Amino acid sequence: MSAKSRLDDMVQATLEQLRPKAKSLIVTVYGDAILPHGGSAWLGSLIRLVEPFGLNERIVRTSVFRLSKEDWLTSSHVGRRSYYSLTETGRRRFEAAHRRIYSYARRPWDKQWTMVFTNLTGTEGERREALRRDLGWLGFGQLSPGVMLHPDPDQAAVRQALIDAEAGEQAVVMRASAESWVAPEALRDVIRTCWDQDRLAHDYLGFLDIFRPLWRALDGLSEPDPETCFLVRSLLIHGYRRALLRDPMLPDELLAPDWPGAAARLLCRNLYRLVQAPAERHLMSVLETAEGPLPEANPAFFARFGGLALPDAAA
Repeated sequence: MSAKSRLDDMVQATLEQLRPKAKSLIVTVYGDAILPHGGSAWLGSLIRLVEPFGLNERIVRTSVFRLSKEDWLTSSHVGRRSYYSLTETGRRRFEAAHRRIYSYARRPWDKQWTMVFTNLTGTEGERREALRRDLGWLGFGQLSPGVMLHPDPDQAAVRQALIDAEAGEQAVVMRASAESWVAPEALRDVIRTCWDQDRLAHDYLGFLDIFRPLWRALDGLSEPDPETCFLVRSLLIHGYRRALLRDPMLPDELLAPDWPGAAARLLCRNLYRLVQAPAERHLMSVLETAEGPLPEANPAFFARFGGLALPDAAA
């Protein structure tokens, strides 16, 4: 069996292990691949792009329709063609996720905890629940009913979540630190109450088990197939995002010494750098916009994971 055939089999096995839902996978493709190129694509070219994942035309059309209903995507028409682009809400959601996926850097913890009180007077239950959900995406854990907690959140993202929930004027946000005499065991109990770190560690270990073999297989290829690289890149970010967006990104002081999240991030960075240039070539050859071929990726794309190869350097 050739190296390419073995790699194709591994990619198919990875797809079967992850079993991504169509709508969620399309969200990954838009955020990772389409957004850096303007965020819009002809539906017919999107259908071609994701067909190798086993998604047929009916499933893709249904998924983008639902994503439009959920304010991720909006459609426009030129003649008989439909073009789907990200809404402003969708862009903000991706920007918050992108900071965690592609450019997260640990910083010294100031020992301050941020608390958000979500039982807001005069706020409808549905809005309160939406706020709790959005704070959960930012890594907050629920300390008690109506109290969300995080040791080091993205403060700008917190403010945006409050604005999106129309809770900016009613929200109560506080910062506090534990007294010096508080026992470490008590803080560990707080962490166990707010976050399921055992499940998260299991998810990261599963990610490592799935993608380490792909790294080894691709690292030895001189000219990997561009479509295969696009599949690997998309599945890589989908699998990493699945674990990462449940990760509160606790400071190192609150993590176990052998925390697998660090190894997972390193593997994701290395494998992404390995496949991104061929994957970009495939993307550019398949997707179309209302103005014609897909534009080049914006400069921010090449800053991902500390720096990617520029097109000229990759050629």
